[in-house]
Amino acid sequence: MCGIAGFIGFENNVELAKMANEVQRHRGPDNQSYWNDSYIALANQRLSIIDVNERANQPFVKHDLVLVFNGEIYNFHELKEKLVKEKGVVFSTQSDTEVVLEMYHHYKEQCLKELRGMFAFAIYETHSKILFIARDPFGIKPLFYTQIDNKLAFSSELKTLVQISEFDKTINMNCLISSLNYLWVSGNETMFVGCHKLPPAHYMVKAQGNVPRIAKYWQLEDETANNEKSLTEQAAVDVSYDLLRDSVEKHMIADVPVACFLSGGLDSSFIAVLAKTYAPKLSTYFIGTTLNDQKIEQMPEDEKYAKMLAKQFAFEHHEFILEASIVEMLPKMVKFLDEPIGDPAALNTFMMCTFARKNGVKVILSGMGADEMFSGYRRHKAIIFAVQYQRMPKFIRRIISTIVHRFPVKIGGRGLRFTRWAKRFISFAELPLEESYRRSYSYYDREELNQLLKKDVNSSIDSVYSEHKDIFYSKFKGDVVNQMCNTDLNLFMVGLNLTYTDRASMAASVEVRVPFIDIKVIEAAMKIPGSLKIKNRESKYILKKAAEKILPKEIIYRKKASFGAPIRSWISNELKGMIDDILSKKNVESRGLFNYEFIYTLIQNDRNGVEDNAYRIYQLITIELWFREYID
Repeated sequence: MCGIAGFIGFENNVELAKMANEVQRHRGPDNQSYWNDSYIALANQRLSIIDVNERANQPFVKHDLVLVFNGEIYNFHELKEKLVKEKGVVFSTQSDTEVVLEMYHHYKEQCLKELRGMFAFAIYETHSKILFIARDPFGIKPLFYTQIDNKLAFSSELKTLVQISEFDKTINMNCLISSLNYLWVSGNETMFVGCHKLPPAHYMVKAQGNVPRIAKYWQLEDETANNEKSLTEQAAVDVSYDLLRDSVEKHMIADVPVACFLSGGLDSSFIAVLAKTYAPKLSTYFIGTTLNDQKIEQMPEDEKYAKMLAKQFAFEHHEFILEASIVEMLPKMVKFLDEPIGDPAALNTFMMCTFARKNGVKVILSGMGADEMFSGYRRHKAIIFAVQYQRMPKFIRRIISTIVHRFPVKIGGRGLRFTRWAKRFISFAELPLEESYRRSYSYYDREELNQLLKKDVNSSIDSVYSEHKDIFYSKFKGDVVNQMCNTDLNLFMVGLNLTYTDRASMAASVEVRVPFIDIKVIEAAMKIPGSLKIKNRESKYILKKAAEKILPKEIIYRKKASFGAPIRSWISNELKGMIDDILSKKNVESRGLFNYEFIYTLIQNDRNGVEDNAYRIYQLITIELWFREYID
């Protein structure tokens, strides 16, 4: 795992490469180096994990190629054998870095079809002055780029490109709307109009004097219709188990110890128990909340289940209680994350990784991705129920809606989870299918966004809505469950979960690996019909059946628990002063983006228990802090 950056055409290419090494040092504290000629400068910050010897440092030079590489290739041993046998390659290191360079040397862009892992890398051909950049199929590793006149710059983190003096800081309103609507930025744009993300499963070729060419090298096939009758339940269970076990084994490859997150839920537990097969002294990490926070906000019983599993499988278990001051941490997290992300789970990840790093851990496995591909989110079941709800007589639905709207979301300062869920369900239950799904995890409707923003944003709203609609209907027609899964893989997983995980973990100089988000696992999972993913009202039905091979049923069939933080407790208590300051009339009107009256009403309705606006308020704070960090 590393950080990378490159600069073409700037008068100060070398100075920019040195700057990137400083700005992204947290991504690679073990070594920071750069390489340059008269045309380009390439920078790398290395976190040494495979072949920790300095011979594997980057930029890595061999033949007429220079490589900067962020990520891991989990099948590099097999590829190395292939290169030795078929091409007679002689290797000077034991690293996957050299394997990537040799694969490109012999197969050019076709090498991408054989790389199994997470990656963003750039290879420069010194003789032809061709730059080749590629990103893994699911966007696990980030790659930002910007073109300024005839100049090109790319980096692992947006905060690096912002340092370029010519960088255009004009706000991309589509992304601002996305950030408000979802709490994260969707798609391949950024908060700045002239800056972009290289899309997952794409590569870029930049030849001297030519504009960059971007092409797609992989896409998920839609084969569920063919498997509806041919794929048996047991076959789906066996394939899922075998491929996940194989993925975990490959994700354990490292020359440093590998640990696991352990929340006590199905996904992290499954990964941890499989990992124990390959690491008898496996260490696990859990984060909990304080008793004071639990008094205000009901939190899942994660600690109990994590301890139970740790005892049963003899993990070296470590617990960390989230006691850090959110007032102090929030501005730091906004800087780390590059984009305004209103999900406090990022703080959990950062704190756990910081705790693990102090214990000497560089690599941690996560259960991320299972909910997206095996259908584990509550909203998936809610949409299925909404279809049934729409068949009820209209007068009954009207009565239910009236009653739910009268329910308070908070009594005596303590949140009411059922009421929150009921109000959220009513907000989307009667909408058309795709719109209903989008609304199930949106925080504003069109009318509210127009009331919140001072300027006309309807065209930006249209853009955000169209993006979602296009993806939802792009594959798996007639299979609602897999339409939702595919949408999550392309929007939610990469836009939120992978983004905050990369930035928050790397801020602590820790690599997080995601065995579920493996090309073979996802290809197999997305061949399973939706009728086998949610069955008998059980989410992740196939994955749970696969887990029965090794996990206790108390873990498998416990209530779904999200990887969250006590946000409502923070909003009601510790963040109250920050809210009154940052979202004061003076500050809101000075920023000039939002209507203060709308924000004031949000805050008052939340404090009076009329509405649950905790996430909306948290994101508004985050956006203002982001403007102060990246714009002002």
